[in-house]
Order: sequence, then structure tokens, then C-alpha cells
Amino acid sequence: QVQLVESGGGLVQPGGSLRLSCEASGTIFSIDMMAWYRQGPGKERELVAQVPTGGVPDYADSVKDRFTITRDNAKNIVYLQTDSLKPEDTAVYYCNAVIKLVNGMSGRYWGRGTQVTVSS
Repeated sequence: QVQLVESGGGLVQPGGSLRLSCEASGTIFSIDMMAWYRQGPGKERELVAQVPTGGVPDYADSVKDRFTITRDNAKNIVYLQTDSLKPEDTAVYYCNAVIKLVNGMSGRYWGRGTQVTVSS
């Protein structure tokens, strides 16, 4: 019914940048919160950034002033601009969204993830 597809990951040197994208598709009526999570090697999944519809973005302390989350509500896309990347940012980045379907049901959906590797 709903798919979240991430793109934009890759290998980048320390100090570099990547722009991640996530597009939601399916029988969508509306989208509430959209967010990015990440899971590094041997670590638990953690919230990176989130933005509610029409609301103020919120960031993990570790990425504040380096990452920026934005949304294109007309296209159901959420972006994560990652700047000044550090090796500790290496992780699989997952898109997450709270979505209301046209049948009235709501749920929380995940993408399959995109790998970001920061290394020289």
C-alpha cells in the first residue's frame, strides 16, 4: 500500500556532503511526520532528524548545524542534506513516515535504507 524509497547514499570523504532523498508512494491520503534514522555498525538505530507537516524540524545533537531536513509536500519527498560529514556518520540511513491512507487507516512506515560511508 505504501512504499518509501531512499536514494543518494554513497562513499564520501570526511568533510564532504551528500543529499539523501526519500519518496513516499501508494494509497496516501496525508503524511504527518517524516524523519530520518540511522544505524551505524554495532549500534542501535537512532533518530537523526524529523519534521512534522508545517512544523519545525528537530535534530539529534550530534548532527545539529551539519544536517538539514526538508520536505516537498506536493511530491511526498523528504530530503536530508548532510554536510561536514565525519567518519562517525557512517551508517545505513532509513526514511520513516507516519502516513494516513485513503482508507482511513494510519501507520508508521520504513524505507529499506541507503548506505552512507564516510572514509578517506
